[in-house]
Amino acid sequence: MSRKLVPYFLLIPTLLIIGLFIYYPAVLTLKNSLYRVSPFGNRVFFVGAKNFEALLHSPSYQQEAWTTLIFVAVSITLGLIISLLFSLVLNEKVPGVGIFRTIVFSPYAVSPAIAGMLWSFLLNPVVGYVSYAFLKMFGVQSHWLTTYPSALIAIIIATIWQNLGFNIIFFLSGLQGIPDSYYEAAKIDGAGSVRRFFSITLPLLSPITFYLAIMDIIFTMFSSFGIIDIMTQGGPGNSTTTFIYRLYRDGFIYFNSGMASAESMILILIMGVVTFIYFKFVQRVVHYR
Repeated sequence: MSRKLVPYFLLIPTLLIIGLFIYYPAVLTLKNSLYRVSPFGNRVFFVGAKNFEALLHSPSYQQEAWTTLIFVAVSITLGLIISLLFSLVLNEKVPGVGIFRTIVFSPYAVSPAIAGMLWSFLLNPVVGYVSYAFLKMFGVQSHWLTTYPSALIAIIIATIWQNLGFNIIFFLSGLQGIPDSYYEAAKIDGAGSVRRFFSITLPLLSPITFYLAIMDIIFTMFSSFGIIDIMTQGGPGNSTTTFIYRLYRDGFIYFNSGMASAESMILILIMGVVTFIYFKFVQRVVHYR
């Protein structure tokens, strides 16, 4: 075999796996999105783009689009800010910091479904510790999971908590990779802690922040399904129904495979557009040292 063909030969197993588990399902989903199944499931009709038209003109789907936007934007923004603040504290050289790092990272080892169950107990209006604390401090007994907007706030809190450890681990590695000489030089020049943070720490962490933003978008768009399903089931009144939960409900509860496939294609398109825009414009402010 020619040496030029060896790399392509070695890529065959990877390409087969990618084709079988990614590209083939994507093509099949695109095909199914152009069809509609009869109410009894015994006939399939070709409808072209009507599934997409029905979704785009649906008031409920438009509401779910806003819910998804708010949920993703708030979860990612607050999640990154809180993770960075925790990382700055955990990066300090104090006794027992390794134990605290392990404790903070532990939520990421919990599955989204378990995270949703834990927060459902914590926010229970009768026996939940969070509800009890609010009652003692503010005299308010909030029904977190059955009223709006507290239900949306609850799943945002659970999502941030579950993904906190993942973000902290990467921020910590980035902070430990910044040479101390940069800070020493800044101190000599008279820069305070705030100036050092915005002039040294934040720019040098921008590649990691860039990576985490992409990963958090994927997590909140897809992996948070378990949290929503356990905590609110999309309620009350569809106020916490996101794109991924709507897809699950249409595909596995109502067995409307054509509509669910169309929703999958819209999700793929949205993720592609968001990723392209992010790489096109946001990467310009990323500083690689």
